[in-house]
Amino acid sequence: MLKFVIKTYTKGTIYKNPHLFILNKGLNSGKPSSEPFRNSFVIIFENKEDFDNINLTAYALWKTKFWHQFLCGSVIPFLRLNDVRKEFTTKVNQEIKDHEEHLKNVQTLKLLEQSEKRFNENLNLINDIRKIILYRYCNK
Repeated sequence: MLKFVIKTYTKGTIYKNPHLFILNKGLNSGKPSSEPFRNSFVIIFENKEDFDNINLTAYALWKTKFWHQFLCGSVIPFLRLNDVRKEFTTKVNQEIKDHEEHLKNVQTLKLLEQSEKRFNENLNLINDIRKIILYRYCNK
């Protein structure tokens, strides 16, 4: 069983255990980060293994806009701590049931991330070469 604690982040607090910050205000609510946001919740894990397993779940929930249905507030939308605790725990428990599929998805996402990085590097090289050729053309 994965063990973690979700609570409100207090500025200046230093966490020794592996942790993850979740943005709790604005239309980008639910965004995970290793660096704290001004308005965020913190998920504290007992060990690095739990962090690695749950990090992808947090990212997937944010990327699929899962948290939008739980936003409250008329001017600046925000997430409630109790909603995050309840729904995040539910999703993590679902992940535990399908652990083998989760591991395959993690590997696939890592490969996609590496491919994306290589693609972006190649695209930057192409743009640099294009600039060099155009610069030579303009300076004749």
